[in-house]
Amino acid sequence: MIMIGIRLSIRHRALFLLLPLCTSLAACSKTEPKEAEPVVPVTVVEVQKGNLEHVITADGILYPINQASVMPKISAPVSQFLVNRGDHVRRDQLLATLENRDLTAAAVENKGLYDQAEANYRNTTGASLPEEMTKSKFDEQAAQQAMEAAQKLFESRKKLHEDGALAQRLVDEAQVAYVQAHSLYETARKHLQDLEEIGHKEQLKSAASQLEAAKGHYQSAQAQLAYSEIRSPMDGIVADRPLYAGEMASAGTPLLTIVNISRIVARAHFPVQLAAQLRVGASAQITLGDGSRETKGKVTVVSPATDPGSTTLQVWVEAPNPSESLKPGSSVRVSIAAQTLRDVVTIPVEALLPSSVGNSSVIVVGPDLVAHERKVQTGIRQEKLVQVLSGLSPGEKVVTEGGLGLQDDTKVRIESSHGQKEKSDRE
Repeated sequence: MIMIGIRLSIRHRALFLLLPLCTSLAACSKTEPKEAEPVVPVTVVEVQKGNLEHVITADGILYPINQASVMPKISAPVSQFLVNRGDHVRRDQLLATLENRDLTAAAVENKGLYDQAEANYRNTTGASLPEEMTKSKFDEQAAQQAMEAAQKLFESRKKLHEDGALAQRLVDEAQVAYVQAHSLYETARKHLQDLEEIGHKEQLKSAASQLEAAKGHYQSAQAQLAYSEIRSPMDGIVADRPLYAGEMASAGTPLLTIVNISRIVARAHFPVQLAAQLRVGASAQITLGDGSRETKGKVTVVSPATDPGSTTLQVWVEAPNPSESLKPGSSVRVSIAAQTLRDVVTIPVEALLPSSVGNSSVIVVGPDLVAHERKVQTGIRQEKLVQVLSGLSPGEKVVTEGGLGLQDDTKVRIESSHGQKEKSDRE
């Protein structure tokens, strides 16, 4: 009886040990449920055809549309400044005055000499010369009459002598008197002739020359006096004023600098390979270095020669600056529309996947909402769009957000840019 009890206990213990194992095997024999395939949300855009501007860019520096360094023509102490740095000025506005008391005195003296020469010229042309001409004509006529009288007397006595009624001595005296009268007449006639042909012109020329010389000295003195007044050569802003009142202003050294920034010019250098695409009149855009402002302009200058140091072409882009917020010397980015491509396939730049080998690829989403990576050949790039030469057709959808790290043949869920979801046909 004791042995039977032991055997039953061992059997029950075996059954108790085998029970968990069977339970485990039963559980293993059942099929585990398969995990659901993940769906990745993405944003897509449709490949389209349109116009694309080929834009070339380069860094540049801003310059004023016009600038002038105002230099005095004389050296003198600064008497007074009428403007400060930053003031707006107009053309011909008085900016400063130099010490000019000596120049004022010289101008007054030369004015007197000029008035004197002018009076002499008027006297010569209006009184002296006509009076001398009248006297010379009168002398010539008197000498002619005296000669004719002496000639008649000589001829009369000569005839009487021939008739034997007059002595030879009286005839000789009459002949001598005639010769003297004839000589006086020739002298008077010659004097009148010289006065009419030469003397009249020379006297006029002399008086006129004296007047012109005096006028020139007077104008020179006036100019020297005017040089003591420093005026603005153009409309603009005072950009620099290095001296103070009382300091010496030197001829040929800038006293003030005026800039006109109502329009601004960006000067940029482009590779010589782009010379064929750069043309005057092309539309352009100037962007500040920090991207805080964009201004539209036009190309005004394309250098005809390359820079020997950098082998680049300098291009000027001019743009309006009515608020004068764009300052000369600022660094900018210059973008020029080189050409317009029409009816080309384009996609957003963000649709291109990063690639380390230089090949371009995108993620295309088909009607089955499954993503596929595809190689594409790209062309011209803009800031936001890129031209696709091959690999895509209009109407296809490419991923712009959510494509980074997305595996090929992955099921996706399309989300619009506004966050609206499109449900797949399988759902």
